[in-house]
Amino acid sequence: MTHPNPHATRQPPLPKPDAFAVQETLNFRKLASAFFDQDTTQVAQALLGIWVVRCIDGHFRVGRIVETEAYLGPHDRASHSSKGCTPRNRSMFGPPGRAYVYRIYGIHDCLNVVTEPEGHGAAVLLRALEPVHGIPGNTRGPGLLCRALAVDRSLDGADLRGDALFLAQPESPTPFTIVRRPRIGVDYAGAWSRRLLRFLIQGNAWVSRR
Repeated sequence: MTHPNPHATRQPPLPKPDAFAVQETLNFRKLASAFFDQDTTQVAQALLGIWVVRCIDGHFRVGRIVETEAYLGPHDRASHSSKGCTPRNRSMFGPPGRAYVYRIYGIHDCLNVVTEPEGHGAAVLLRALEPVHGIPGNTRGPGLLCRALAVDRSLDGADLRGDALFLAQPESPTPFTIVRRPRIGVDYAGAWSRRLLRFLIQGNAWVSRR
């Protein structure tokens, strides 16, 4: 079940920026900094139902997070931080509430939310979004959702409480049940590949893999 987020701060309603805006006003509360500075597994679950808001030239793209994966830190063999701090993953060791954006296969960008105290090296991968407003294309998968949101490496290290890209609690969240599954694409990590660190909204049609 989802509950009102105690770490959210009230913001004014999103304006209607273009002719394609939804008829009703999109009300939200930006997440407070304290939300991100918590245990990564807890944050990965708390992010379900949260909105990702992308602003491009005054036009908003909004999606509801329906699937996440937790990467717990250097001790987690599936995590990028298990290799130590590098130029590629430096943002993962940054302050909580920042974006860690990396590229795989040379073509797909992936958006992560940095968690826990600075220097720890933990983050939550956003795997799938349910479109809310202004999102073109498929959002079932980390690379696809980044393409739909126009998120790339230029946003690596961005403050997720800023203006161009931020996370927000909707005013009227919909209740749901959380399902736990093993993470995807981490077979190299041995026993860590079997840990139930992938979280999704039960029955949601927008998850990347049922």
